[in-house]
Amino acid sequence: MPSTPAPSLPASVPSATARRRNSLKAIGFLLASILCFDAMTILVRVMLAEGYSAQELSAYRNVLGALPSLGLMAWSGQLRLSREALWFPQWKIGVFRGAVVALAQILFYSALGYMELATAGALMQTQALFIVLLSVVVLSDRVGPWRWGAVAAGFGGAMWILRPGSDAFTLYAALPVMAAACYALSAVVLRRVDKAVSNALLYLYSSMTAALGAILLAAVTTQFSPVATPLDALRILAMALFGGTGVLFLMLAYRQAEPSLLAPFGYFGILTAFFFGWLFFGEAPVDTLFPGVLLIVGAGVVIMWRENRR
Repeated sequence: MPSTPAPSLPASVPSATARRRNSLKAIGFLLASILCFDAMTILVRVMLAEGYSAQELSAYRNVLGALPSLGLMAWSGQLRLSREALWFPQWKIGVFRGAVVALAQILFYSALGYMELATAGALMQTQALFIVLLSVVVLSDRVGPWRWGAVAAGFGGAMWILRPGSDAFTLYAALPVMAAACYALSAVVLRRVDKAVSNALLYLYSSMTAALGAILLAAVTTQFSPVATPLDALRILAMALFGGTGVLFLMLAYRQAEPSLLAPFGYFGILTAFFFGWLFFGEAPVDTLFPGVLLIVGAGVVIMWRENRR
């Protein structure tokens, strides 16, 4: 007697192999976004030292940072000046993300003017904790004890690196933590957007709103400095392009996997922030890196192991 074939999954339910592939791809996009944001952060730090304000740098970042989105839309044939091409039902989410991102950028850029790159970068990694919390509240995600434990271990590793009681825990230390909460919210709400909406169009909405908000804030709180040299102009352009590309990578990551899965991998940004802080600004974070970094890397390994088990 022939065996009865196993019932097939509905087309809308991805297989275990497809889920694993999407998870790996999402992690790759996340790591690429971290490198882009590191490059942007280095340039922001340089420009702050040259006398440019955090507000005007945020405005430049958002206006010029829309270029990667426009380029992607032009390449994919989506750049058409019509209501049908530029409108989608959930446009309010795109606008909301832009406002939240503009606030996050001002907070983070301001922190870079007073804190070491490594310290600010490490504090930004509290974003992972906020992502897990917000994914439960906003998306009603179910997060098991393994993931909660991994996120807690990664956060504990970050605190171990920071050494509570150091100058990291000042008034300025609250700025990157607040920025991390804003960035986490902007990432989590992406899951509310239909997958049929292109990443480029969604980012275009967010970047235009962020640009408008940053320009208005800069106009009220500071004066725009004239761009002093062609090198400064090139740095500003590179800063914006790195930031815009990083956001696109981040959107690709969070639209392919659960935020609670990706959250611990954001801790790898601590490693790159420490490395680039030492390389470009002469900071020496090596002595404070261990053993906290082991907890951070271990958290990512545990999360990936649990995903494969699923």
